[in-house]
Amino acid sequence: MALPTDPFILLSYLNTQLRDGCPSLEELCRREDVQLQAVVEAMGSIGYEYDPELNKFV
Repeated sequence: MALPTDPFILLSYLNTQLRDGCPSLEELCRREDVQLQAVVEAMGSIGYEYDPELNKFV
């Protein structure tokens, strides 16, 4: 499955996946076969950063 291209839909998808079954962003990126930096940049473009302690984008 390709990740959503709209950054706000992607944000919702990522946080749902992180909440429901992925212990880290790194694991989620491996599972989805996407580049971690690309995800971080996409979320940064809308003002969100990954918080590893909360395991979500805030």
